Parts: sequence; structure tokens; C-alpha cells
Amino acid sequence: MSARVGLILPSSNTVAEPDLYRRLDGDATVHTARMYLDEVTPEDEAVMLDEHLPVALRDLATTRPDVVVFACTSAGTLRGNAYEHELIAAIGERTQAPGISVAAAVRRAIAARGARRVRVLTPYVEALNDKICASLEQEGLEVCAIEGMGIRANTEIGAVEPGHIVDFACERLGGAGGELLFASCTNFRALEAREQIEHELEIPVVTSNQAALEAVLECLDGRPSSCVRPT
Repeated sequence: MSARVGLILPSSNTVAEPDLYRRLDGDATVHTARMYLDEVTPEDEAVMLDEHLPVALRDLATTRPDVVVFACTSAGTLRGNAYEHELIAAIGERTQAPGISVAAAVRRAIAARGARRVRVLTPYVEALNDKICASLEQEGLEVCAIEGMGIRANTEIGAVEPGHIVDFACERLGGAGGELLFASCTNFRALEAREQIEHELEIPVVTSNQAALEAVLECLDGRPSSCVRPT
């Protein structure tokens, strides 16, 4: 029987599903539940967590997933890393499947590459950049520089071309120091831009969807991962 990967997404996300479908191994299938979100701001993400996540979880649980990914990086950091861990534990209990937060998967992916000092690229407004930065720093990472595009509408984030992401990374973060660049957001086509950014900046690049994919594969293979298993 093929593995079922549950994906909890903001309703306006158009990038995460294609990224995972194109790269998952074997017969794994992706099953999505959506949480209403139009603009990517702290206020709207708080409403998404409190009002729309419970419904998405109820619906997704009926697919009997083998692993569940909370696929909103910024919402995972919105209330701090301790809250994030509690959130993923609750997702696991509700779905009876291991839960993965993309934000936690990113931190694990950075650590696995031996990096401590990072540059960060996001499509976000400044208030969400602050949350991303705080989440990384709570894990002992040093954020050398963080640059956001200031986009509020999630559909506009998903429409940013990979070439523009590469250009933005080079122009705004080219000389920022650090050992690795993290490109945040599951609705950002950064995975398509990753190899070119690595070539241009000559440092490793981790993206949200790349980290999510790595965590899913580790979890399904029974390897140590960032997933939280239900008790």
C-alpha cells in the first residue's frame, strides 16, 4: 500500500503540492486540507490557526494519513518554537499520524548541513520576518541578514518567478556572510531557484519545501527526523 502524505496548507498556496508531488519517491500520494488565508500577515495567520486549522485537521484525519505536514513556515513560527511543538503534537493526536512542522524541518535541515550562521530570504512583510528570525535564533542559529519582499497577498507570493528569486537573493544577500542561505515559505518557488542561487552565491541553500520533503522521506523510512509521533 502506498504511503499517504497529509498536507495542511493555507487555502491560497499553489506551490507546495506541485513541489512535493514532483519529488516524492515511489507510490506516495499527497492528500491536502486547506485553511483559509488570503493575506500573509501575523493577524490573518492567527485567525487561520485558531479558526480554520481545526476544520482542516478534522477533514484530513478521514484520509488516515501516514504522516502529516503543517505546511506554513511563517505560521509555524508565529507563536514561538514551544507553541509550534505543541501544535504538531496536537496535529499528531488528532490524525493519529506523525506530524511535521516545516519550520522545525528547516531548522533540522540547517543543522544537518553544519551551518550556524545563516542568511534568510523571504517573500514576507517585516513582522513575519521577525518571527522567522526569532525561531532560528531560539535554536542557537545566528541570522547574519534577513531580507523580505514585503508581499502580503499569498497568490502574489506564489506568482514570483524563480528567476526573480535568484536576482533578489544575489542583490540583497550576496555579501551578507554566513554559511548557508534559507529561503522561507512553502508558497514560494524557491526550490526551483535553489540550484542557481547556490551557484551564484557559492553557499548551500535550504528551502521550506525542500526541508519538508526531506523530513517526510526520513519519517516514512523510519529514520530520525523532525516529526513528532503521537503518544
